[in-house]
Amino acid sequence: MNIKDETYLTPRQIVAELDKYIIGQADAKRNVAIALRNRWRRMQANEEIKGDIIPNNILMIGATGVGKTEIARRLARIAEAPFVKVEASKFTEVGYVGRDVESMVRDLVEQAVNLVKVSKKEEVREKAEKVVEDIILDALIPPIKKPSRSTGEFGSPTEVAASYEDRESAPANDEELNERTRERFREKIRSGEMDDRKIEINIKSSPNGGVGMVGGGMMDEMSVMNLQEMINNMMPKKNKKRRVTIKEAKKLLLDEEAGKLIDMDEVKEEAIEKAQNAGIIFIDEVDKIAKGGKGSGPDVSREGVQRDLLPIVEGSAVNTKYGIVHTDHILFIAAGAFHYSKPSDLIPELQGRFPIRVELNSLTKDDFYQILKEPKNALTKQYIALLKSEEVELTFQDEAMEELAETAYQINLEVENIGARRLHTVMSQLLNDLLFDVPDKISANAKVVVTREMVQERLGSLVKNKDLSQYIL
Repeated sequence: MNIKDETYLTPRQIVAELDKYIIGQADAKRNVAIALRNRWRRMQANEEIKGDIIPNNILMIGATGVGKTEIARRLARIAEAPFVKVEASKFTEVGYVGRDVESMVRDLVEQAVNLVKVSKKEEVREKAEKVVEDIILDALIPPIKKPSRSTGEFGSPTEVAASYEDRESAPANDEELNERTRERFREKIRSGEMDDRKIEINIKSSPNGGVGMVGGGMMDEMSVMNLQEMINNMMPKKNKKRRVTIKEAKKLLLDEEAGKLIDMDEVKEEAIEKAQNAGIIFIDEVDKIAKGGKGSGPDVSREGVQRDLLPIVEGSAVNTKYGIVHTDHILFIAAGAFHYSKPSDLIPELQGRFPIRVELNSLTKDDFYQILKEPKNALTKQYIALLKSEEVELTFQDEAMEELAETAYQINLEVENIGARRLHTVMSQLLNDLLFDVPDKISANAKVVVTREMVQERLGSLVKNKDLSQYIL
């Protein structure tokens, strides 16, 4: 894995990046930042010790909606690492125990392949764009290589070329005229001048081999997908003619041509390396598989899931369709509320594989206020962006955000504590009428200011009646 010193963040820089999206939870941020930086440190270590340095997996303990998943997801984005979230309780369902636990590693490799493919396609983008331009030009102005009467979108090549020739210029042969005209049209295609014109292109369509009847209910989802892909690869791909705009043709053809230019063997090799050394697997609801948890099935079923998870977390070789993946250096982050159980209810072997334990704090009124105001993706900013698309200017007064924070905090105390997700409840109740009236009653260029009085008026009944049945998540 190629990690550059200048692009890999220090722990303080990682925390600073997380602070842009997540309020509070300093202890959790510090620990995940150290875990991420330790990966870079391991890659710089000498070969003798490098293989023995294993990641310190993290167990996050905290109520729903306090930021456990968001911290892990943002960490993966910062590191540009493959990330997968699974719910441990899913493996306690009938038919899952002992069979499908390795699917989380296969999903991680799929994510890694997608990341590498995107990166590789960017590298060949310029080359692919030129190929796409040629394909579109061939549909508009077919090239002349020998005397031909082929007719393109704009008529015969000679006719089109002649129409663009300056009358005073010296006469040229058909090939030269054709080439000049193609170059003129190439500039028009690049500038977007011809985006709305429709042309006919050939797109390779994958055959839809049906495997639904194979195996009945005996095959798991991953096996069905692998069999489907194998059948599709065996069947010849057919060209399908489509009439689309040039703008749409650019997108369709660019993806197809870029895919032809990348080496899939190289992609697979790099993806496996990325998954093994940079992958992050987030195991949620791990408290549901503890002995005292409220998961489905008896205690023996929950303990069985823990024992199935153990070899994956400890380090094992998992067979995927891209090759064997070793899980020794994948970072595992487990999380749970642990309301009805405690971490010590997990089997000792699994506890030992999560040596770093972090308790996340419940959110206060001040936390809610900061969540509404500070993050780059704050809910208030999201609603402002939504209404801006209708050319309506929405603004929130500070006092209004304080009132929203107080309302969300009180509802969490009195009804059910669902953390920051409660803000979606109160914001929806506050702005639903406004969103419904735009643009019919509230037209473009209107300005709407959310005040404390508006919040009190629209959310007063919500707090008083506690009628939240339609909002409880």
